[in-house]
Parts: sequence; structure tokens; C-alpha cells
Amino acid sequence: MQHYLSSLEKSWFELHQHYHFSEPQKVFNKLIAAYSEKQRAYHTIQHLYECLVLVDSIRSDLNDANAVVLALWFHDAVYDPQAKDNELKSAELFEQYLAQDLSIDIVQKIKRWIIATQKHEATDELDLQFLLDIDLAILAASAERFAEYEQQIQQEYAWVDPDVYSIKRKQVLAHFYQTEPLYQTEYFQQNFEQRAKSSLKNIIE
Repeated sequence: MQHYLSSLEKSWFELHQHYHFSEPQKVFNKLIAAYSEKQRAYHTIQHLYECLVLVDSIRSDLNDANAVVLALWFHDAVYDPQAKDNELKSAELFEQYLAQDLSIDIVQKIKRWIIATQKHEATDELDLQFLLDIDLAILAASAERFAEYEQQIQQEYAWVDPDVYSIKRKQVLAHFYQTEPLYQTEYFQQNFEQRAKSSLKNIIE
């Protein structure tokens, strides 16, 4: 936890150096509190940390790395497992916290990107492709982390009848398995696709 926090703090204040937020510490504290809420098991600061670490390996491929990082910071800022509008609410929260510090163009772009993490539809916008691939990178995690991820998702949906959950979850994973290709960027297709597909196949079978 502490390891995640110090790394996240570094990431956030690097963004601040770029964007000059008016209340960087206050917004950072609110985001950390949001990602630490008790209804979360997967959509936590661990997930945020794992996403941000991936940006470092592809930073040079991005057109606007800072915007991608900022979008990742907010993409799960609102998370209620029983709600259908988390992404929209997260985008609105981003606007509420930072609109006064950023240009209208940046605000609109990042809001659009955050909302896109709901459906993960194919896009030809490179930075958004990377953002969506990063959000799904967990599917290519080590066997141990993938098993932990499945437990964490199950925990977030503990309010659903176990039999119903099992059927619905299999449908979600089968959808990912059948998506060709699963990842939109060449980088993720080369480095993550095969591992993700094999993990998905194992769990579906």
C-alpha cells in the first residue's frame, strides 16, 4: 500500500508540474480516498498504480502522455459496482475538480476518454487506444495476479447471487476472448495478446 502511494504521489505531482493545478494536494487526497473506498476490491489504488506503471513503457509512443496519465487517474474515480454510469460520473468528477485549471480542449478530450473506458469500442485515436489497452492489461497479468483479479471482481459483486454471477462473469470473459484482436495497439498485441487469450481460455473452460 505504501509503495503504491509513494509512486502515485510522484505521478500526480509530475502532472501538477505540467498542468499547474490550483489545489494539487487537495485533489490528490480526494482521489486516493475515492480509490480506497470500501466497496472496491479491484478498482483500487492497486489498479491505478498498475495502469500508471504501464504508461512508462509506452510513453514515447503517445502523442500526449500527460493527458493519458490524467485520464487514468480519473477513469475509475467514481465506482459503485451496482451502478451503470460510473464512467460518466468519473468524467463529471474530473471536470468538477480540474476544469478551472485546464483548457476546454483538454477537458473535453479527457472526459471523452474516460467515458470510452465503459464500452472499450475500437477507435483510431492512438492515445485512446493505448488508454483502453492499459485498462485491460490485467487480462494478461501473471497467473497469480489474474487469479487475484478474479477474486477481487467477485468480491465487488458479492451482492449478486453466486450462480447468476458465475454465468454473467463467464459472458464478460468470453466476450473479451472472442474480441479479435483484444488489444488495439500493436505494442499490446505483440506483448500482451497471447497471454491474455490463454488466461481467458483457461478460465472459460
